[in-house]
Amino acid sequence: MLKKMISSDSHITEPPNCYTDFIEPAYKDRAPHMVDDGKGGDAFKVDGISRPVNVGLAAAAGKVPSELKGRGVKFEELWKGGWDGEARIADQDRDGIAAEIIYPTVGMILCNHPDMDYKKACFDAYNRWLQTFVDKSPNRLFGLGQTAMRSIDEGIKEMEEIKNMGFRGIMMPGNPAFSDYDDHAYDAFWQASIDLEMPLSFHILTSSADGINSNRGPSINSFQSIIRGCQDIMGMLIFSGVFERNPDLNICCVEADAGWVPHYMYRMDHAYKRHRYWMKGQELAKLPSEYFRENIYLTFQDDWVAFKMRDMLNVERLMWANDFPHSDSTWPDSQPLLNEHTKGMSDDERNMICFDTVQKLYNLPVAEEPLIAAA
Repeated sequence: MLKKMISSDSHITEPPNCYTDFIEPAYKDRAPHMVDDGKGGDAFKVDGISRPVNVGLAAAAGKVPSELKGRGVKFEELWKGGWDGEARIADQDRDGIAAEIIYPTVGMILCNHPDMDYKKACFDAYNRWLQTFVDKSPNRLFGLGQTAMRSIDEGIKEMEEIKNMGFRGIMMPGNPAFSDYDDHAYDAFWQASIDLEMPLSFHILTSSADGINSNRGPSINSFQSIIRGCQDIMGMLIFSGVFERNPDLNICCVEADAGWVPHYMYRMDHAYKRHRYWMKGQELAKLPSEYFRENIYLTFQDDWVAFKMRDMLNVERLMWANDFPHSDSTWPDSQPLLNEHTKGMSDDERNMICFDTVQKLYNLPVAEEPLIAAA
């Protein structure tokens, strides 16, 4: 039988009080808050970031392409399930979803905030608010906490606190406060992730290398570059020996698609075998592609290429998502899209990608429910 799916990457739409009501008092006057977007809609004003975060695309799931717009959308027009945990269940049921891993929206932009203390205050506020969201349906909504990574010791402490809050993993900022994630000093943090069984996620648009604001030609060309930050992080972790030193570490590359990975692995292996001496590459016990296949999980929505190339990937590291309620979401049409994209796949393969792997990775107490009877 086919099982109801678990979305490995869904989002909330932060309500107006997400930060103002949950942030520590010292930052209350600077907390992200809702303002007019200049086009009659709403946007989040974040202190220290010049451009407000528009809400229009944050909850545009189900709209036809010609209706998509960033500005001129009021918060009350958005899907209630984006911020109300009880309303969210009806949205899940409409798409055949058994459960979701929950990521932020404004919190993605905050990952690139230059003020690390402000970033931590905002992330702490978000984590507190997120508890109120997932608590409405603890067996179907599973949050990931945010950490600012101001220091390794603090990051480990925050990981412990986030686990105690009931969350299932950590959403990492693309750029930490000091050095970079290839520094051996981070090995203590990686080990804590292993010991606490808290997978770490790197999401698109949370790294300074995403390139959304720098492109050649029309602005739509920037869409091609938003996966670059995740690609750079995955390559850095592999080439610097992070997985060699921490073989049980689980890293999730989120919303960056997966169809590109076979060529990326080939290119990594080619660089390692041909150029590692003059480019001062680290000696590794295995080829880069082997670390990628074993340690990196990939989430994707309607990337039909990923399904077609699954034999060149590790099918046990692929995790489907519907990205609700963002503008890239397949909701509420995930079923027909999956039926088309998974033609020729066995039920076991589809269940692995759409349910089993994410359930196992995050140790989710989600009951297996039939979607449709197997033919």
